[in-house]
Amino acid sequence: MAKIRIPTSLRSFTRNQPEVIAGGATVGEVLRQLEKSFPGIGPRLLDDKGAVRRYVNIFLNDEDIRFMQELDTPVKDADSITLIPAMAGG
Repeated sequence: MAKIRIPTSLRSFTRNQPEVIAGGATVGEVLRQLEKSFPGIGPRLLDDKGAVRRYVNIFLNDEDIRFMQELDTPVKDADSITLIPAMAGG
């Protein structure tokens, strides 16, 4: 199972846990499992078509999945996924 680092802004969905684990062979499968374990977090990460929301950055072992295979990026048990919502402001 992969370890998922949860940003402060999404911890209300994970009972304030900064890290959780979820299984899956790809990043997409891990995120779907994350939604099953912590309902409500999924729509904050993925849009209605199942794509990563444009204001969310997802890293697998410090590599941006956009430069890999996106949601089809393979995940191993020892991997770490970091969720980073983009910041806005002026």
